[in-house]
Amino acid sequence: MKRLVQAPNAAIATLWADLLRQAGIDVSVQRYYTGSIAGEIPPDQALPEVWVLDNDDHARATELLHQLRHLPHLHWLCAACGEAVDGPFEQCWNCGAMRP
Repeated sequence: MKRLVQAPNAAIATLWADLLRQAGIDVSVQRYYTGSIAGEIPPDQALPEVWVLDNDDHARATELLHQLRHLPHLHWLCAACGEAVDGPFEQCWNCGAMRP
């Protein structure tokens, strides 16, 4: 079992863990509830962590998490309504049409 990353909060840690599990990597979220004692211990020790259960998956998990945290920012025009869409969105925010 090897630590992968500290997350800024429990929601992000859970999201990252779920996305890694979908990719077939067994992970665990540790220190899930330590945010409640952040004043009693140093704040950086109260952050939740994502741990990889199989050490052999650590490098793959690191790469996948890097890709998840650094999605490409695309700029495209919606073919249905002509709206300019920025960011990693697959669907037009204006009319709901999918990216071509």
